[in-house]
Amino acid sequence: MLLIAPLLIGLFAGVLGAILGLGGGVVVVPALEFIMPRLGMELSIQQAVAVSQIGVLSVALASTASYLKRGMVLARTGYLLSPYTIVGGALGSYLGIILPAAYVALVFALLLLYSAYHLLRGIRRLEEGREKPSRWMKPAMTFAGITAGLLGIGGGTVQVPVMNLLAGIPIRQAIATSTFIMGLTAVGNALVYQAGGLLDARLACAIALGILVGARLGAGLQQRIPTHVLKIFFAVLLIYTAVNLLWKYWRPS
Repeated sequence: MLLIAPLLIGLFAGVLGAILGLGGGVVVVPALEFIMPRLGMELSIQQAVAVSQIGVLSVALASTASYLKRGMVLARTGYLLSPYTIVGGALGSYLGIILPAAYVALVFALLLLYSAYHLLRGIRRLEEGREKPSRWMKPAMTFAGITAGLLGIGGGTVQVPVMNLLAGIPIRQAIATSTFIMGLTAVGNALVYQAGGLLDARLACAIALGILVGARLGAGLQQRIPTHVLKIFFAVLLIYTAVNLLWKYWRPS
């Protein structure tokens, strides 16, 4: 079960990650935290985040190729924004190593709730298809990199709403471009956690294998799901994950 469980976690994370433009971390981190201890393998949230960085890279590799073939990735936007997420990711990874686990979980949960709120609220977007990033997008993408490094979530929970709501990029293209960016960010993040001695290579490989299969399936399914359903499903998933983390780390004793 110690081998099968990570494979199944990775498979599920890969499907959702590719469909929603996430690195799979919103599935991988809580699943490792809640499932593996029941199988006799205790993990801190920092160790789960470290493993999730490899999962993020796997999602990006598996699904970006499919999105590129279909012309869904805004490559210019991705190249312009990725340096901000890479720098932010290195900073966030360092913070993830030194901060107490409960505070990492709290930041994770608040970020997910914030992103879900804005998606459900349906803020009026700017014109569709605008590809030039505004000046506000650059600080936002740096913040996305910090959250990716700190929380192991790939940054999609920030990147997708930012591109969709601030830049008016259609959500499907925002998801594809976010997936492209997160792969570049995850490489540096994983190296920081490896240097900090928190990365379990065997567990990461099992998660990555499941994600590689799931992400290919998810990338193919994404076009068949209506846009409004994507937004609602995305928001519900974020809320569910946030509530579980807050209950684990901040419930009254």
